[in-house]
This record gives sequence, structure tokens and C-alpha cells, in this order.
Amino acid sequence: MSTLLHVTDLRTTYVTHGGGRPVAAVDGVSFDLERGECLGLVGESGSGKTTTCLSIVGLLPAAARIDGGSIEFDGQQLVGRSAEELSEIRGRQIAMILQDPMASLNPLLTIYDQVAEPAYYHRGARGTGLRRHVLDLLRAVRIPSPEVRMAEYPHQMSGGMRQRVVGAIALSAGPQLIIADEPTTNLDVTIQAQYLNLLKDLQRRTGVSLLFVTHNLGIVAHMCDRVAVMYAGQIVEQGPVRDLFQTPRHPYTQALLRSIPKLGSREPLYAIPGQPPDLAELPGGCAFHPRCPRALETCASEAPPETAIAARHLARCWLLNP
Repeated sequence: MSTLLHVTDLRTTYVTHGGGRPVAAVDGVSFDLERGECLGLVGESGSGKTTTCLSIVGLLPAAARIDGGSIEFDGQQLVGRSAEELSEIRGRQIAMILQDPMASLNPLLTIYDQVAEPAYYHRGARGTGLRRHVLDLLRAVRIPSPEVRMAEYPHQMSGGMRQRVVGAIALSAGPQLIIADEPTTNLDVTIQAQYLNLLKDLQRRTGVSLLFVTHNLGIVAHMCDRVAVMYAGQIVEQGPVRDLFQTPRHPYTQALLRSIPKLGSREPLYAIPGQPPDLAELPGGCAFHPRCPRALETCASEAPPETAIAARHLARCWLLNP
């Protein structure tokens, strides 16, 4: 495999109301994504997962900006590109699936129009060829009676069907990378499992790379080849899924794994003490140290370096370098 996406020391900040000090929502994030690979991005709400993804596709809100680092996609540097240049890359080479399909779908356009648009705009598909392409995509995401469904509007479909349509739109122009930002959050458990299996099957058949954002480690175990764990805007541990699940080295990763309910267990569900920090008022040293049961004195004063544990398994923790 070769590297498709190479993110190095990415720093994205938000301007606060009143012109205060910018807040780093993404603070020195680095990771690679190989062609055909699925990388999970995991962490609590507010850890910087979505901001990392929006930085990659160039869809940051007006209050945010990339202050440093590099995003190299298929040999192209994305940081510093104009809005017009990024719009040519979005959809054609990088597509995004958001967690709320009703925020992605236009209620005034038919399913056909919305699935067809990326192929029409980016690939120049027209006429019967475009119609056939849309039907093939709807069949690929397992929409029943696609000839009928493509003439319908989003409100006529269930939540699970709408999420499948969003997946078809993402695939429409044949991208190399799909970023899925918690796409199963609004689905019930049965539909969620069906959708995850569908994504996995589509990835296997098309060879598309997948950056999968979630807070659910069970989904990571099912979907991903590797996983990166985020906390307070930084990746604190990353590595192959099997290695990270069997031998987690950062206390935050260990705490997340302890928080997973175990079938048949009568023990109380473990909860990580405290709350995620306010990014505008981060503690000194390691941001996790106020919640860490094994914190050292050094943890409160110095940020830990990234340490290589095994092949492609890295973590930031002073317990690895006391």
C-alpha cells in the first residue's frame, strides 16, 4: 500500500468572541492514511475530530483557520489552496458523509438530482449514461426499487434510506477518499449494523480509503484497520486496531476501553472521572493529567513526547518515558 493522505503537525484555531486569544481545536495532529485503508478517528465530543476532517476538505467555518502544518493528499498540498481549487477536489477526489443526512440532502431536489450532481459536475456524465450511473449507485447502496426511489424526495424516505442516499452521493464521482463523520449516530442499532456492513462492502469493492470518525470503539473494531485516539485537540495514541485494543498504552485509551459495556457483566459501568478540558483554558503539561489516575509530577508541567511502541503504534505519555 502507498500513502494517500499525509497530515503533519496540523494546527487549526478558532477565533473567540471579543477578539480573545485563538483557541486551538486541532493542535499538532499528524497521521497517515494508506490507499484502501480504513482509519478510525476516536475521542469524546470536542476532542477535535470533526475540525480535523473539515480542515482536510476545506470546509472550516468562518471563525476557524489553519495556522500551521501540512495536509498532503495524493501528492497535492491542500493547505493554502484557493476555495475554487478545493471545490474541484471535494466530491471528485474527497467526499464526506455527515452524521445527519437531512443536513446534507436538499429537500427540494429529487434523489436522482442529488446523486447525479457530483458525476455531472466532476465527471461530465450526461443523458442515459448518467441515469444508468445513478441506478447503479442506488443498487450498490441497496436502495430497493431504485427506479421508483430516485424520483422521490428525502422526506419520503426513512433515516436509514436517507443515509444510504448520502453514501451514494459520496461515491458518485468516484473519489479516492471518503470521510465519514459519525454517519450512524442517528440510526437505530439494527440499521446501524446494516449500514456499517454496507460501507465495509463498498470499500472492499471500490478500493476507496475511509477516514471514519466515531466515539464508538465497537464500531472501530468492526470497521477499521488502524485507529487514532484524540483528546483535547491532539492524537494521544494511534496504531493498528488489534495492537491498540490488546495493549493500549495511553491512560486515556485504557479508560475508553474500560468504558465499553461487557455482555453479561454485573459490575458497574466504568466512567472516566472529570470532564474534558475547556480548550481555551487547557491545563499545563499533558491535557489528560487532571483525570489520569497514574499521573506523574512531570505530567502537570511538560507535554509528553510521542513514543514509538511498536510498528506504527505511537503514544504520547510520560509513563512510557518516566
